[in-house]
Amino acid sequence: MPEPRSPMASFAQSVQNVIDGPITWFRETIVEPNQEKYNWYHQRFNRVPTIDQCYTDDAVCRFEADQQFRRDRMVDNEIVSILRQRFEDCTLYEAPDHMIKCKPILEQYEKATENWFIKYGDLGGYANAKTAYMKQKHRLIWERRHGPVGSGMKGEEQAAH
Repeated sequence: MPEPRSPMASFAQSVQNVIDGPITWFRETIVEPNQEKYNWYHQRFNRVPTIDQCYTDDAVCRFEADQQFRRDRMVDNEIVSILRQRFEDCTLYEAPDHMIKCKPILEQYEKATENWFIKYGDLGGYANAKTAYMKQKHRLIWERRHGPVGSGMKGEEQAAH
């Protein structure tokens, strides 16, 4: 730090040292050694209880479940986006044989897209953990009564079993 040029600058520097000195010492000797070192993009959030594990009157638990749902949706969106980008890159690189050489990547992308739609499709932009849970419940009830979605409805002889 350069020396101050005037008595006023010297006074301002000493006041700065008196105020900032203990704060800097506290941060460097107590806070930073006890912090967990990780890159910002590797931050780990602890999993919180899901919406089905929350009591109906526990607003904090429901809020945490909604935040976890939003984080999970963002992660799943990025996974689908990365798989789409991989397929597009493969298509551009391997053309005109891309339908043969990129088939495994396309199948992986289509499966991820199907799984994304099963979980988040038709929920809208303002979906929360409760609406996703209700969608899952309704899907399970449908599959119990009619078989897997997309396979057609069970006939009378299959429904009796």
